[in-house]
Amino acid sequence: MSQRELVVLGTASQAPTRTRNHNGYLLRWDGEGFLFDPGEGTQRQLTYAGVASSAITRVCLTHFHGDHCLGVPGVLQRLSKDKVEHPVTAHYPASGAEYFARLRYSTAYHETADVREEPVAGDGPVAAGGTWTLEARALDHRIDAFGYRLVEADGRRMVPERLAERGIAGPAVGELQHAGRLTTDGRTTTIDEVSEPRPGQRFAFVMDTRLCDAVYALADGVDLLVIEATYLDADSDLADTYAHLTAAQAARVAAACGVRRLVLTHFSARYTDPALFLDEAARHFDGDIVVAEDLVRVPVPARR
Repeated sequence: MSQRELVVLGTASQAPTRTRNHNGYLLRWDGEGFLFDPGEGTQRQLTYAGVASSAITRVCLTHFHGDHCLGVPGVLQRLSKDKVEHPVTAHYPASGAEYFARLRYSTAYHETADVREEPVAGDGPVAAGGTWTLEARALDHRIDAFGYRLVEADGRRMVPERLAERGIAGPAVGELQHAGRLTTDGRTTTIDEVSEPRPGQRFAFVMDTRLCDAVYALADGVDLLVIEATYLDADSDLADTYAHLTAAQAARVAAACGVRRLVLTHFSARYTDPALFLDEAARHFDGDIVVAEDLVRVPVPARR
């Protein structure tokens, strides 16, 4: 069975606390490992989480504020230390290429890992795998920032009862799936006749931003939304000043976009009670809400 889950490595915002490390989120998606916004200490958090560096196949940075990228040097050097054999692709805002270069070569080390840089210059697809596409959209922050959206292509689910009605079983099912049609005993069956649509799964990652159209576009119809909730609504003036979201805003986005599971994170150190974020979000979104804690694992919801 494929494995699709979010491993939360850090949930603090600008300053870490005794219980919250700087940002860090690893999305396991079948054979891929998308590492989003590795802040300071991410390498150690991976160890605590029991995740090997070889699980990382892509590093995706939303922007170049330190709490979202100061873990890059340790992560990239660890790839070389562990002799990770597969290529690892790094996506980041193209305007910050100089920052990435400084992070990548901030100290002397023997680089053996195959790290390939693919900067993000604008909205649209940035990478693709066998059945998925990774997209980016520009957010509204104080420096260039992008959110990411992972979209699995829609497919079809075979219906056993329909197959049985037509006497199709065993290897013949595979032949039908491969060719799209199958002729047995003079009767042709198309795959549409014995299957039903299977929506692809979707994931979105939204960090430092004010509310903007891109937030809604990224969150639209996703199964799992990871989104910053730096402030509570009582401090919405601070959220706007510093270009961040409140828990209420994040929850309203989830409700408007039909999100199935909402993960709130990136909490300001001014708040000490996580329940406040849950209470505020629940007033605006009646779906599944996770107030993220370091080192928790959040599964992508089962297919619809």
